[in-house]
Amino acid sequence: MEDMKRMMIVFLVMGLLVMAPTTNADFLSCFGGCFAVCVITPGKEAASCAFKCLKDCILPSSSLQLSKSNSKHFCKLGCASTLCTKYSTKRNPNSKKVEGCVNSCSAICT
Repeated sequence: MEDMKRMMIVFLVMGLLVMAPTTNADFLSCFGGCFAVCVITPGKEAASCAFKCLKDCILPSSSLQLSKSNSKHFCKLGCASTLCTKYSTKRNPNSKKVEGCVNSCSAICT
């Protein structure tokens, strides 16, 4: 029964993401989908899922090596992990609010 509830939440979140008009659909779908899958994993907390998904959605896989050209991505991740993870809860990833917060971090880091 608990698994059925979790699956319904995932489908609800994914449906909301698909229907929501967005300016940055890539981030919203990445964060919302990642968060929905992470948060239903037993033992995972909303804050750790928010950080994991920010990392996965902000840092391109090519940014894992430290370089000057990638410093903006690392700055953005540091800012977002400090300021933006608080908006996500187990019941609501608040993808739009997190996106706005991440966008403000982009402005800070440029």
